[in-house]
Amino acid sequence: MRLENALARRLFLDKHALSEAPVGPSKGAELLDLIQRIGFVQVDSVRTVERAHHMILFARRASYRPAHLAPLLERDRALFEHWTHDASVIPTEFFPHWQLRFARDKQHLQARWEKWRRNGFAEKADDVLGHIRANGPCGSSDVGADEKRSSGGWWDWHPSKTALEYLWRSGALAVTRREGFRKIYDLTERVIPEAALAAQPPEAETTDWLCRMALTRLGFATPGEIANYWQTLRPAEVRTWAEDALKRGEIEPIEVGCIDGTWRKCLAFPGVRDAALAAPEPTGRLRVLSPFDPALRDRQRAERLFGFHYRIEIFVPAPKRVYGYYVFPLLEGDRLVGRIDMTAHRGDGVLDIAALWPERGVRWGGGRQARLEAELMRMARFTGLEGLRWADGWLRDGHPTGAVE
Repeated sequence: MRLENALARRLFLDKHALSEAPVGPSKGAELLDLIQRIGFVQVDSVRTVERAHHMILFARRASYRPAHLAPLLERDRALFEHWTHDASVIPTEFFPHWQLRFARDKQHLQARWEKWRRNGFAEKADDVLGHIRANGPCGSSDVGADEKRSSGGWWDWHPSKTALEYLWRSGALAVTRREGFRKIYDLTERVIPEAALAAQPPEAETTDWLCRMALTRLGFATPGEIANYWQTLRPAEVRTWAEDALKRGEIEPIEVGCIDGTWRKCLAFPGVRDAALAAPEPTGRLRVLSPFDPALRDRQRAERLFGFHYRIEIFVPAPKRVYGYYVFPLLEGDRLVGRIDMTAHRGDGVLDIAALWPERGVRWGGGRQARLEAELMRMARFTGLEGLRWADGWLRDGHPTGAVE
């Protein structure tokens, strides 16, 4: 069975809650439902406009505000923070299936971090646990007072800081809250609700759950993409699961159309074509996506489906950058139509637009510009700003503003 590129994009965007207009309630149970639908929300510290987790949610619900997330994490405990491909906010309902992740992280991080981080963190683990057990939640600045701090950079952790992260990744500690962007840890049994703690699914059940939930949220995927979604299972484990599920008729092989006219072999649940036809046509509203949006996390898939070649150029020296070091993709309908370099200038109360690069073949006419300005004003209000400020020569690649759309 073949799924043409237009239908594949339509289904994929619907699975990622990017087809419908970003309207509706954005707190409490409704916000939790949204996060369950997309699976997880990556947490990131970069705040050139707003932090990634808040931008991901705002792109789907324009009424969302950063204050809406903390109650689900810190009061209701309906979400917890842990690791997928990176630090992420995850529904607590999924917590039982993170036991496998904890066990695997405990095994490989100790050996890996003894080489990568400073030596001695493993010996500090008992001290850190004892400190938290006796004194309550703490952050990295509350432990290791006698240890040398270095100015060697973001990843140069003192041993007790490394022990905190190791205990979190291996499940002994949980993030109870954040202060600013600093993680505050507590014993896992003090943070995670008892029902989630008590559930101990066998490994085979977790493997099946991880594969099914990944495929549900992607719509179609290769075994490698299924493994990459949660980054807990090994590709060989997913291939074994897929072979068994194919034999039982629970999934089926399909070919998915790429934007360049080629076809890619994937797996999907039966009825995927009907699901794609039933998915809503993506709204024509133009919206800004976070560079860490789950729909774009797999850069190669984004290029195959949308023809959007995207890399974050943070580590590319300025003379060699094609775009700004941290630019935001622009989604319109089922197309990625450009990327914009902008910064929240909170001192002046404005959103500074440095540059916009339309994608190849996209004309930047008056109608599209009006939609962009409306979205940027929504973005400005979201970040507590009052207006927009456009740099000279902001429209790049020679696309005239007066071009016919």
